Amino acid sequence: MKVGILGGGQLARMIALAGHPLGVACTFIDPAREACAAAVAEQVASPYEELAQLDSLTAECDVVTFEFEHIPAAALRYLESYDNVFPRPSAILVAQDRLREKTLFRDLGIPVPPFASIGSREEFDAAIATIGMPLVIKTRTLGYDGKGQKVIRCAADIEAAWAELGGQPLLAEGFVPFEREVSMIAARDRTGAVACYALSENVHRDGILRVARPYTNAALQQQAEDYSRRVLDELEYVGVLAFEFFVHDGGLLANEIAPRVHNSGHWTIEGAGTSQFENHLRAILGLTLGSTETVGHSAMVNFIGRMPTAAEVFAIPNTHLHHYGKADRPGRKVGHVTVRAATRDQLEASLQSVIALSDKMG
Repeated sequence: MKVGILGGGQLARMIALAGHPLGVACTFIDPAREACAAAVAEQVASPYEELAQLDSLTAECDVVTFEFEHIPAAALRYLESYDNVFPRPSAILVAQDRLREKTLFRDLGIPVPPFASIGSREEFDAAIATIGMPLVIKTRTLGYDGKGQKVIRCAADIEAAWAELGGQPLLAEGFVPFEREVSMIAARDRTGAVACYALSENVHRDGILRVARPYTNAALQQQAEDYSRRVLDELEYVGVLAFEFFVHDGGLLANEIAPRVHNSGHWTIEGAGTSQFENHLRAILGLTLGSTETVGHSAMVNFIGRMPTAAEVFAIPNTHLHHYGKADRPGRKVGHVTVRAATRDQLEASLQSVIALSDKMG
């Protein structure tokens, strides 16, 4: 079996690694000459919108998928004509646009913060007046890891926010004083069967995910699974999808979806019966989904900027090292460490040491 992937970053790399034991070979398109997935899969160095390369990829591969959502819209619309592309490009187009995304959630009865579309300075001022401060102004497209958004807390912040983000389609959202951020990693196969992992609690710093770990709350788990199924079914989705939520007043408010495998699900490699990467492959290839049950106690810690040595990591008990093969660079995700232990106390002891090591790296 052969899988084509649009994108060649660490997520494509981990999809390809999950495919090796299954006898699945991966080929990916990425214009970057130093794409880190090239160490484990065949690369086609091409712009994503090169239609002849898209034709070749879909012809040569059993299925084609995506490792990230910021594919040019023209390429996505072109791929709609192929029936071996999963998830469907229409689902990616929804996730690319925060207004479409929030409107979808609202229409499906999923709670969201108050929001408004902004296309002009007049609409910007009207949104502030209607929603009230504090609120968050976001670009409708191309935002990730905290990029493309500003918090307006008081009148003094208004002009600076408009100067930085004005002149492009924007979304205004009410600011949520959340208790924690959580995400649901869910897989849906070609038959419509859905498998959900334990909720992940996510800790960010400077807009970048630092720590993710399973979060046990039966009521919120049930709610997250319900909301995720509504979106998966509405989009006729095939593959793994991540759904990010704010926990607020004892319930969930929808933040955004990522139509792909996700950083907050990396703990599933060692911490679940089947990793999110293997289940994504199973789903798109028409195979039965694997167990999503947690195994022991686990957590994932991102390393930003630079990686420690293997010796430094393995000096800490219960650790599993994932190096992405990237050059060091400030603000860049260069790898992660999963901690998995038999008991919660063992997990906490090792996790704190790994977090301290991550803080030291950058």
